[in-house]
Amino acid sequence: MEIAPAEIERVALAALRRAGVPEAPARQQVALLLEAELRGYPSHGLLRLPRIVERIANGVVDPESRGEAHWRGGALLAVDGRRGLGPVVALAALDTICERARETGLALAAIRDCDHLGMLAWYAEEVARRGQVLIALTISEALVHPFGGRRAMLGTNPVAIGVPAEPAPFVFDMATSIVAMGKIHDHAVRGEPIPAGWALDAAGNPTTDAAAAKQGALAPFGGAKGYGLALAFEVLVASLTACALGPEVRGTLDSEHPCNKGDVFIVVEPAAGMAQAITGFLDAVRASPPAESGRPVRVPGDRAAAARAAALGRAIAVAPAVWRRLLVLAGEVRDVAGDAAQDLARDEAGAGRAA
Repeated sequence: MEIAPAEIERVALAALRRAGVPEAPARQQVALLLEAELRGYPSHGLLRLPRIVERIANGVVDPESRGEAHWRGGALLAVDGRRGLGPVVALAALDTICERARETGLALAAIRDCDHLGMLAWYAEEVARRGQVLIALTISEALVHPFGGRRAMLGTNPVAIGVPAEPAPFVFDMATSIVAMGKIHDHAVRGEPIPAGWALDAAGNPTTDAAAAKQGALAPFGGAKGYGLALAFEVLVASLTACALGPEVRGTLDSEHPCNKGDVFIVVEPAAGMAQAITGFLDAVRASPPAESGRPVRVPGDRAAAARAAALGRAIAVAPAVWRRLLVLAGEVRDVAGDAAQDLARDEAGAGRAA
C-alpha cells in the first residue's frame, strides 16, 4: 500500500508520543525513520519503530535522555548516552563537536550506551550541509564471520563519510559485510536461494539457503580486505568508547538488552574553498564514459537522492502488515491477538543492517 509522507510522519509521531517520548525527541527519531523510507532503505525505516517502542516499554531505552557528555581534552567529547534514543543522543553530540571543530579544526565524539543510530548517511549529510566533513563509525551485534573463519565474530560495522559539495553534499555509507542481513531475510520470506558466497549456516558451512543463513554468519565484503576493515573499525570504536566487542554486543537486534555498542563521530573543518573543487570533480566523474551505454556513471548517494526526490512528490510504498502495526502502536486501530504484523515487524527490524 502507498502512504503519503505526511501521514507516515503523523502516525509514527503518535506511536512514539503514546510510548512516552517527548515531542522534540519523537520528531528527531521520526525524521530519521522517514528519511530512510524516502531514500529507499526500508530496513532502516518504519520497520524499526515497533522495536523502538518495545525497547522503551521494556525499560532498556529512556525516551527522555539526551545523554551526558564531558571533554577529554580539547577535542574529544566522551558521551554517556544514558540509554537515550540513538538520533537524540547523536544529534546532541554532533551539535557540540561541530561547534568545537569550528575552533579547533577537528573534534571527535565517542558515544556509548545509546540506542541504535539508524542510517549513518543521515548524519553525514546533516554535517556536510553545515559545511563540515563527517566520518562516522558504529558497530553492531556479531553477524559477520572473519575471513577464513566459520563463526559470526564481528558486526557489520558501517562507515559513513560526508563532504561539502554543491548542490548537495557527497555522502558515502556502507557496511563492511558483503550484503545486508535484511537481504538474507528478504530472500527467506520469498523462499528464494541466496547467491553462493554470501553466508554460512549455523554450522559454519557455505549455504545458499536463506533460512539457514539467518542462523549463521554473513561474509565480509572483499574477503580479507573487508574483514580487515571490519576488525579495524570494531577495535577502533571500542578503544575510544569502552563499549562491548564481538559476540558480547547486544541491543541492536533485540528488545530485551541495553544497547552496549559504541559510536564514533569525527568532525573536521575542510580547507577553504574546496567545496567548489569537489563539486567539479564529482561532476567530471559522473560525465566520464560509462561501461554500458544508457547507464551513466553515478557517485555514491546519487541513487538515494533520486529516490528521495521522487518519493517527496508521491506516496511511499509500505507493507500492509507494517502499516497496521504502526496504527496499532498509535492507538488508531485495535490490536489483534496473534497479529502477524507484529511478527513481521520484529523479524524485518532485526534483519535490517545495524548501523
